[in-house]
Amino acid sequence: MASIDELKKISSQVRRDIVRMVHGVQSGHPGGSLGCTEFFVSMYFEIMKNKAPEFEMNGIDEDLFFLSNGHISPVWYSVLARRGFFGVSELATFRKLNTRLQGHPATHEGLPGIRVASGSLGQGLSVAIGAALTKKLNNDPHLVFSLHGDGELQEGQIWEAAMYAAANKVDNLISTVDVNGQQIDGPVEQVLPEGDLEAKWKAFGWMVFNMNGNDIKDILNIVAEAKSHTGKGKPIVILMKTIMGNGVDFMMHTHKWHGIAPNDQQLATALSQLEETIGDY
Repeated sequence: MASIDELKKISSQVRRDIVRMVHGVQSGHPGGSLGCTEFFVSMYFEIMKNKAPEFEMNGIDEDLFFLSNGHISPVWYSVLARRGFFGVSELATFRKLNTRLQGHPATHEGLPGIRVASGSLGQGLSVAIGAALTKKLNNDPHLVFSLHGDGELQEGQIWEAAMYAAANKVDNLISTVDVNGQQIDGPVEQVLPEGDLEAKWKAFGWMVFNMNGNDIKDILNIVAEAKSHTGKGKPIVILMKTIMGNGVDFMMHTHKWHGIAPNDQQLATALSQLEETIGDY
């Protein structure tokens, strides 16, 4: 088991990877990636039961993870590499032509850890439900996890899938929503207010938990509690409060860093705030 201090050190290194990756090609989505860093590190280094560093596409006898808001691929790629799914040096190929680390996760390049192309928002919950039902049919007791953005909840397919999961008692699924309050065009409340998300998910028949996604201890505790309620007839959703751009002061609390890369000076400033704990790629 990894200690909280160890997970914090990995998180700091992952944040360095994120800002360096998007700076290297002057393209990508650092804001949400930085905000979800503790979540990804906790999931892959402590919570999920997977076969890392080995990877089998069929996902039998292990927990599965699906990233629906695929634009935050930098954090996923970094964590997969740091977990051993592929070499850390490959992070230097992010978003370059004819490489496996595309801007949005894809499958045809055969990148270990990626089971479905994502980034076309709204589709990931449907995919996760299909995977969860497959595990039920195969009598596989492992769980399916998915991550979504709060802006993504403006997609109608999410709520169709939510109805289906509740109606069919998909109770081996834990979905998490990154509630950072920001989307590409501005604050979620200004673009299209979503109201009381906890009440909405409960009305759709889901069990709801709330979590601080930038606090590793809270992540470990809340996900453990959520896991203890699987198998009880209801799908589970965790509303995860995060700060977009967390860890880099000038990127925090604003939608402006949703999808732009830092320049040389901004990169230097960001790296000065992030400790190198494991070693840069």
